[in-house]
Amino acid sequence: MTPVTLASAGLDTGDTAWLLAATALVLLMTPGLALFYGGMVRTKSVLNMLMMSFVSIALVTVVWLVAGYSLAFGDDAFAGLIGGLGHAGMVGIGPDDLTGSVPTLLFTTFQLTFAILTAALISGAIADRMKFAAWLVLVPVWTLLVYVPVAHWVWGPGGWIKDSLGALDFAGGLVVEITCGASGLALALVIGPRIGFKKDAMRPHNLPMVMLGAGLLWFGWLGFNGGSALGANGLAAASVLNTLVAGCTGLLGWLFVEQRRDGHPTTFGAASGVVAGLVAITPACGTVGVLGAAVVGLAAGVVCSYAVAWKFRFDYDDSLDVVGVHFVGGVVGTLLIGLFATSTMTGGTDGLFYGGGAGQLARQAGAVLAVAAYTFLMTYGIGKVIDRMMGVRASEEEELTGLDQTVHAESAYDHGGLGHATAQTPGHSVLRLQDRSTAP
Repeated sequence: MTPVTLASAGLDTGDTAWLLAATALVLLMTPGLALFYGGMVRTKSVLNMLMMSFVSIALVTVVWLVAGYSLAFGDDAFAGLIGGLGHAGMVGIGPDDLTGSVPTLLFTTFQLTFAILTAALISGAIADRMKFAAWLVLVPVWTLLVYVPVAHWVWGPGGWIKDSLGALDFAGGLVVEITCGASGLALALVIGPRIGFKKDAMRPHNLPMVMLGAGLLWFGWLGFNGGSALGANGLAAASVLNTLVAGCTGLLGWLFVEQRRDGHPTTFGAASGVVAGLVAITPACGTVGVLGAAVVGLAAGVVCSYAVAWKFRFDYDDSLDVVGVHFVGGVVGTLLIGLFATSTMTGGTDGLFYGGGAGQLARQAGAVLAVAAYTFLMTYGIGKVIDRMMGVRASEEEELTGLDQTVHAESAYDHGGLGHATAQTPGHSVLRLQDRSTAP
């Protein structure tokens, strides 16, 4: 994201109009994610997944306005690690204050939608089995202790990754994707696997809902990446095109692997490939050209299609593949900046393939390691503390019955039988291919 500081260079109505639209697009991504995740779980947990996303909007908004924005984007308070509290509670920021050429209040809101989505993304790793009350505690604590510091490192004034290390992250490969992926892995280890993991079929119960959710995510991602230019300009246009291209090549890459490996290109694979490509282009959309975007998306589609099976090999239950898609895709996109960055986009920095040497690749790798390690360790510690205080896992009875009934006293459907374990048919059936929750 373009570095910004509180300034009064003059309001640009075109930039403001575009960022208003982009903010609405990014906010829509969280309901889109709710549908995407909701379609991927079994019928007994659909509403719980929707609720985990929707309640994140409310929780993160309160935390962000009270202290999160100030700590992330306020003037650096300590060695590039965290901002100050000068704007806690949005004190001192009025409608006429500007960040760059847009109102600071709008920039605050745009950044808020990123924080909301990142928290909601984590829920996919612990689907079907986390206490809702524990989620209500986790989200605000995690936002303050994990998301906010990383956002300051990468985007905030004086942030050490941006200013000292020199790593590039245009729209959130480090801040959003790697952060949510490493956090999802940490919580999956704290909570443990679902009952029946690697034994029972846990197929998506509603693939049309998955496809609709993926479509809404793709739509919103144009604002997510294009809005990160913070202006209605050529960089925003290039970012939007790169986002579209990477989503397409991510889809094609995933389907190619499915066809070659399993003999069937699936709708579930198409939706997953789109998201993988979008994840990977997020850090790179403002630093690579169209050819680079195509390669980034294709690489993510191929790599992530294999990475989702790692949970069976390493025995961690990442229910909806937050690690396999968001963490791995974020790493792919962030590292490939070091190869495909072009000064035409960056204004100065070239990657290895454009004559810039290996220095930028090393900086990108250093940022990946730092963010992944900090995020994993902090989230693991937060999860352990909450577990000791109130428990993080639903009871066995609640999990078997379903969290929709036991927690929310509701049911998504009036009929039963959908989304429950059924016998596998021999060979490479379509049903088997659509089930990433049982061992291949």
